[in-house]
Amino acid sequence: MQRLEIHQSLWAMELRRPDGVERSLEENMALVAEAGFDGVGIDLGVADAAFARRVAPLLERHKLACQITAFPKSMAHWRETLALARDLDARFVNVIGQIMPISVEGMIPVVRRHIELAEDAGVTVHFETHRNCITNDLFSTLQLLDAVPEMSLSADLSHYVVDREFVYPPTARDQAQIGRILERSEVFQGRVASREQIQLQLDFPQHRKWVDLFLGWWESGLRGWRQRAPADGVTNFLCELGPREYAITGRDGEELSDRWQESLQMKAWVEAIWARLQAEG
Repeated sequence: MQRLEIHQSLWAMELRRPDGVERSLEENMALVAEAGFDGVGIDLGVADAAFARRVAPLLERHKLACQITAFPKSMAHWRETLALARDLDARFVNVIGQIMPISVEGMIPVVRRHIELAEDAGVTVHFETHRNCITNDLFSTLQLLDAVPEMSLSADLSHYVVDREFVYPPTARDQAQIGRILERSEVFQGRVASREQIQLQLDFPQHRKWVDLFLGWWESGLRGWRQRAPADGVTNFLCELGPREYAITGRDGEELSDRWQESLQMKAWVEAIWARLQAEG
C-alpha cells in the first residue's frame, strides 16, 4: 500500500523570540513525536553535522524518521552530506545546490554529478525548488527537467510564486508550468506564499485564496504521485513554516501567528487530502 509520511522541520521549531527563550532539541523532538509526525527535517543551512548527529539518538528514542536539506557548495561538500545522510539513515536529501552556473547548459552536468554521487552512496536525492540555488528560476528548472530525465524534485512552490510574482488567480500558463513541476516531484513541502510574501499566516481571512490555491496544488501533486508510484511507494510532506524573518513580526518583534499550531493545521489538511485520495482508489 502506498504511504504518506509527514515530517516537521526542526528549523521551523525555532522560536527566535525577542526574549531569547528557546525550547531544547529534546523538547522539540518530544513535541513532534507527540503530535503524530512521522519524522523531522534537518536543515543544514541553519545547523551543522554536529547538530544532526545530536538528533540521531532522539530519532531512535521517539521512533522518528528524518530527511536532510543540504546546501552543497562543492562536490566535496556534497560527498560529506551524503555520508551524513547514510549515517542517519535519512529518507532522502533535498538539494538546494549552491553551484549555480548561469546557463542551463552549464547546470546540466552539475545536476547529473549530484545524482551520480548520490547513487554511488546509496542515497535518494531530490532537488528542491528554491530561491538562490540551481533551481532558482522556474523557467530554467523546466528546461533542466527536459534535459535531465532522471532529475526529481522536492516541491516547495512558495518560492516560485514569489520569484515569478504569480497573479491571482494564476494564469493558464502559470498553472501549466506548476503542473509540470508537480509531475516531477517525488516529495512536497508546506508553506503558503503570495506573489509578494514568502510565508502567509494560514488563518487570516485575507490569505484564504492563497491557502486554497496551495491546498489544490498539494492535492494535485499527491494525486499525480499516486498514479505513477509503485503500489508500495512512500512519499513525504514536510511542514516547513520558518521562523523570523520568514515569519512576519509586529513592531514588538513578536510573530503575528502561532507557527506550531499552523503546522498542526497543515498536517491535518494534508492528512485529509491523503484520505480523500485513498478513497478515490
